Amino acid sequence: MSSTIRRAVIPAAGLGSRLLPLTKATPKEMLPVGDKPVIEHTVRELVDSGITDITIVVSGGKSLIQDHFRPNPALVEQLRADGKSAYADAVEEIAELARRGHITYLDQQGPYGNGTPVLNAARSFGDEPVLVLWPDDVFVAEVPRAQQLIRAYEQTGCPVLALMPMDPVESRRYGVPVVQEDLGGGTLRITGLVEKPDPAAAPSSYAAIGGYVITPGIVDELRERTRRWYEHRTGEIYLTDAVNAYAATRAVYGQVIQGRWYDTGNPADYLVAQMAHALAHPEYGPLLRGLVGELDAPEGA
Repeated sequence: MSSTIRRAVIPAAGLGSRLLPLTKATPKEMLPVGDKPVIEHTVRELVDSGITDITIVVSGGKSLIQDHFRPNPALVEQLRADGKSAYADAVEEIAELARRGHITYLDQQGPYGNGTPVLNAARSFGDEPVLVLWPDDVFVAEVPRAQQLIRAYEQTGCPVLALMPMDPVESRRYGVPVVQEDLGGGTLRITGLVEKPDPAAAPSSYAAIGGYVITPGIVDELRERTRRWYEHRTGEIYLTDAVNAYAATRAVYGQVIQGRWYDTGNPADYLVAQMAHALAHPEYGPLLRGLVGELDAPEGA
């Protein structure tokens, strides 16, 4: 499919500290959800949404990500020689996915914070809008999250944040948008984000989760915040801070995403994502449900 947005950034330079020691040697982006590493779910979502230029911003110790998407003709040849054509096809298909997404890699440089990888990649953006998706989120949706964000941008021509409905008691975990206007179809005009407010102080019942359409104005805000950081060397560079600064004087929108969101960035949510994916599988789902039934059955029953 064609898209009004053709570029995307995947920040993948984080340490994965909440999943240590599991992520000591294995990048958190390469942990499996089903039969795919979590970052592959994000890449597939982008390619399926018409993105043709993906920049993955990495740091030291992330070479497994490149290895996963890199062609491996020797492995394919060996698999075919052994009569394992289905496995060979699967390996080739991953390399084809990377080709379709034109994946390039960039080493992160600069202050800590999730705005830095976006600014690192920004020199190739020009005046184009760009999708930013985190690689530890998995969305299961009839229309991919990326497509929903692109449609909201096409409707508004402004920066867009991915939102999900939130139980108010969960507000301390998220950035919560200040909603000014409901345009219908889940598209909301917002005037800023309140980071991790107390439930009583939460300005809305939505949480900002992993997904943005950013425009050159947001990049300018990141650039200015980074300039000030080099003068004082304090704090971190956050994308949400740049969005807040931009929203103070210009239009920003949120798009309520239709679908299920699974966060794989901490142990409990990672297990939930694994279980949900397995239960939805036509072969593994019945096995797991049977196992749960056995474990839950009273002893001696």
